[in-house]
Amino acid sequence: MKKHLSLRISFLLALTIGFTACSSKTGTEELTEVEVGTEILSGDFGGLALYTLRDAMSKDPKGTLQAVADNGYAYVETANYSDGKFYGMTPTEFKSYLESIGLTAKSAHMGMVNLENADQLISDVKAAGIEYFVIPVPPMGMFTSGKDGMGMKGSPEELVNIMNTLGEKCNNAGIKLLYHNHDFEFKAMEDGTVIEDLLLEKCNPEFVNFQMDLFWVTKAGVDPLTYFEKYPGRFIAWHVKDMNEEGNFAPVGTGTIDFKRILAEKDKSGMEFYLVEQDNTFDLDPLEAIKISHQGLEEIGFK
Repeated sequence: MKKHLSLRISFLLALTIGFTACSSKTGTEELTEVEVGTEILSGDFGGLALYTLRDAMSKDPKGTLQAVADNGYAYVETANYSDGKFYGMTPTEFKSYLESIGLTAKSAHMGMVNLENADQLISDVKAAGIEYFVIPVPPMGMFTSGKDGMGMKGSPEELVNIMNTLGEKCNNAGIKLLYHNHDFEFKAMEDGTVIEDLLLEKCNPEFVNFQMDLFWVTKAGVDPLTYFEKYPGRFIAWHVKDMNEEGNFAPVGTGTIDFKRILAEKDKSGMEFYLVEQDNTFDLDPLEAIKISHQGLEEIGFK
């Protein structure tokens, strides 16, 4: 089971009376906990995007999720859905297993969505107890990736229409839609259009909001605070990943991104939850990387 750092009221009682109760035979202190049954606080906090552990999740999803819990994370974001299942588990099985180890699934990256399967995917996300349906890249074949980097085919206006349609469907089902960025959405197209700006301006905020990936916005040469100021309250979730001196992914707290400065504007951004993600951990074992990142979160002040 999940390791907790919980304190109980009974422990406080033990502190007040236990230190005076020493064994007459051994001379050692004996602390006897009287069960009062009220937990004060768990030491777990923050979220993890399971894409970071995609290889381990494909081999042993339950064991890997247990490791996530043991490393102090409180919630996760899924990055695997196929044939109506999350990591080989039905939505209700997935939800139940997470609950059994003290985790919840806060969000789901659902890049396979289209207008034909959307209703089923939305239904399964909701059945898994997941609150946020996240579009990780322009869907329905619009996303491009190659030697010149990531991009999009089709028009930004088409993407706006798709997002508004999906957002309304999510809203009607009682869940929420977010769009996750990479770097190309912040770079001006040939006609000067900035995709992220157009989405923020044209998508209905009642139905569509945003998950800001702090690595990718930094990679694009953009200050996240500029967007918090211009579009306050729209960035409901953050992906927290660091950048090393070479511009590559790094565990949180080991790189160059000034997370304390960004975190200070959390309220203006609208951030309600955040997730560690590291797309590539290179020579570092991904499970070790998430441990380092969780320690980094605490040192930075994320809670």
